[in-house]
Amino acid sequence: MLKDRLFYGWVVVGCVHLLLFTIFGVAYSFSSFFGALQNEFHANRAATSFAFAIAVFLYFVVGVVAGVVADRTHVRWVTGFGILALALGMGLAARAQSLTLFYLCYGLGVGIGVGCAYVPSIASVQPWFIKRRGLAAGIASAGIGLGTLVGPLAAAALIERVGWRDTLTLFAVITLVLGLSTLLLEKSPKAKGLYPDNDPAAQLNLAVSGMGFREALAAREFRLLFLSGLAMSAAQFMPFVHLARHAADRGFEPAVAASLLGLIGIGSFIGRFFLTGVADRVGNRNMLAASYAGMGVAFLWWLASLGLPPSFPALAVFALVFGSSYGAMVGVCPPLCMSYFGGRALSSIIAAVYLAAGIGGLFAPTFAGYMHDLTQSYAVPLALGVAANALAMWVALRLPRA
Repeated sequence: MLKDRLFYGWVVVGCVHLLLFTIFGVAYSFSSFFGALQNEFHANRAATSFAFAIAVFLYFVVGVVAGVVADRTHVRWVTGFGILALALGMGLAARAQSLTLFYLCYGLGVGIGVGCAYVPSIASVQPWFIKRRGLAAGIASAGIGLGTLVGPLAAAALIERVGWRDTLTLFAVITLVLGLSTLLLEKSPKAKGLYPDNDPAAQLNLAVSGMGFREALAAREFRLLFLSGLAMSAAQFMPFVHLARHAADRGFEPAVAASLLGLIGIGSFIGRFFLTGVADRVGNRNMLAASYAGMGVAFLWWLASLGLPPSFPALAVFALVFGSSYGAMVGVCPPLCMSYFGGRALSSIIAAVYLAAGIGGLFAPTFAGYMHDLTQSYAVPLALGVAANALAMWVALRLPRA
């Protein structure tokens, strides 16, 4: 009978996919709001970008605390709180009458919301699988790619029709509805009377085995993962804020510019869904290094395109290569952490690794906006993206094979 019903691990994968689709569809739609926010608050690019930078930094910082709490309590409590915070933050941001109030509402709401929902949910997938962990993690995290495809396009269309304030309000309502999927999350197969891979021979309870949080922080593998992520994050979040705005500068209509974020989403979906499956064969460490190389190549391509006539295909190539590489990187990181550290404190360990990206997230979008305000070009931050990802790849190759 055990083999005849749907393995609950795949239910968890589906719920996490929907949850990540929801929260990142909202978060990565910021680029579509960029122009409207600039006009509403009479702000330059650096100041407007800082709203997203605050949110990104907070959701990785909060993710560490949320991971610890999820490891000690229940994943659905933490992710459920995150959904409520995200919806409330967007609802209040829609009514902000100054950029400072928008920083407060959007930054805190999205930061706390995504921080509580992201890491605990993706960590809950890992203990359910051994043989197909990379594929399961990829399918779950592919929700981010799908959200990146749908969110910016939906936001651009809605802003044109009803304005940015009503669009944010509608997104808050959608978040509450789709966020109900968190009620089905479970991080321990044992709690359901099941086993990893639906195999009774796999008696090990992966949800409680492995290193503790402090032990993992002292490990060489953790330091290398953190350093590679810190290097990569020097430019990682720049496209999510500035790519559509750059396309508008080059003369493309807002809907066309927003479609580039959709192409990042398509690439991200490919990276998470297909390349993470490939990682089960070539090794997650190797796929992580390859993903950093891919992002570096993408930034080099965008940098080269600055000297060419405006070309949507050129920007589309960047979006697809960057998206697929970024998707593969995010998809293989949780399985790598599971391989190196086990599931005992997995949520908090993944969150601590991702904190590196949060540090870069506070810097990258604002720095890119500042440099454009100063030079009227994105050349400097793009060159930084090339160099930073080359360094990240070198560090990743120092990791043990896994």
